[in-house]
Amino acid sequence: MPRIELTSMKAVIHGTPAATALASEADQLGARRVFVIASGTLCRETSEMNTLKAALGNRCAGVFDRMGAHVPRSDVIAATEAAREAGADLIVTIGGGSPTDGAKAVALCLANDIRDVQTFDRLCGSSEIAAPTVPQISIPTTLSAGEFSAIAGVTNEATGTKDILRHASLMPHTVILDAEVARHTPEWLFLSTGVRAIDHCVEGICSQEANPFGDAQALHGLRLLAAGLRRVKADAADLQARQDCLLGAWLSMGPLTSGVPMGASHGIGYVLGAKFGVPHGHTSCLMLPAVMEWNASVNAGRQALVAEALGNAEAPVKDLLHDLIQGLGQPRGLLANGISRDAFPEIAEAALHTPWVPRNPRPINGAEDVLQILELAA
Repeated sequence: MPRIELTSMKAVIHGTPAATALASEADQLGARRVFVIASGTLCRETSEMNTLKAALGNRCAGVFDRMGAHVPRSDVIAATEAAREAGADLIVTIGGGSPTDGAKAVALCLANDIRDVQTFDRLCGSSEIAAPTVPQISIPTTLSAGEFSAIAGVTNEATGTKDILRHASLMPHTVILDAEVARHTPEWLFLSTGVRAIDHCVEGICSQEANPFGDAQALHGLRLLAAGLRRVKADAADLQARQDCLLGAWLSMGPLTSGVPMGASHGIGYVLGAKFGVPHGHTSCLMLPAVMEWNASVNAGRQALVAEALGNAEAPVKDLLHDLIQGLGQPRGLLANGISRDAFPEIAEAALHTPWVPRNPRPINGAEDVLQILELAA
């Protein structure tokens, strides 16, 4: 039976300064102990955190600015202890995907009395975990769009793998999209996470389980992102282009949040991030064109929709994506970016155990198939 899922998010706010919107949302929630998980760079190098603090006044109960890339367990535990000590009744994130996913994990840790990295295992793969009780508001400054999902990725430093935490109540209550805050994001990070959002669109549209709701959002999101990213590359001060990208990133999650699985680009990307430290956005830059090439024999009709949205219905999607990524100055080629062929077997084996490789539209029947994709991406 076809089924389209809807999210529990209450609101997405855009066109209003982030601090103003946050103060209003905190009032509506009756929050009195607001705990902020923030990008360290935003805290140290911009005035955005001071602006938020001023808007919150004495409701700001604490700030944590040390959430590492790929969300290490130890950082989640440290942030949880700080939030617990602050008596947090609202968690706010400002920054990229790591603060966002970190805050989701903190909310689960608070609800389930997780106090160290060993007991963290109780959150992984269990259907018995308690729902978060502290709501989250996210102000994203990058485009990976994790704030629009009810999952969080947390890296187990002991194993070098990324655990995926899931709970229907893990979705943030509100997301605030403000290009003025996102203007501080370094070019490479904004553009590469934009390619990550394009990856959400493309793998969602090209899935064998695509649905009309996800298609409608992802196709428009793809158009906004492709044009907006090029405009940001041409003029970093183009705030409307940045706002279009933020909106496109939101729409990119239409497939995933309505029940459409991602594919091998996301799955292999998890391994490149957790085991090799490849930045989140760069994993999509490296993998998405190759995955589209490998899948083209089974979903050419769906890929034609992507090609049309990218402006050339007659061209192969792999070429359009390559040209877009290269034009944005983002990395291409695994070998040129520090991943040796010697590592390919390890990557291939690990990718088979991610959530998305088994859902790839062209069935992946073993490590040999993943190795073929890695060779296309080499």
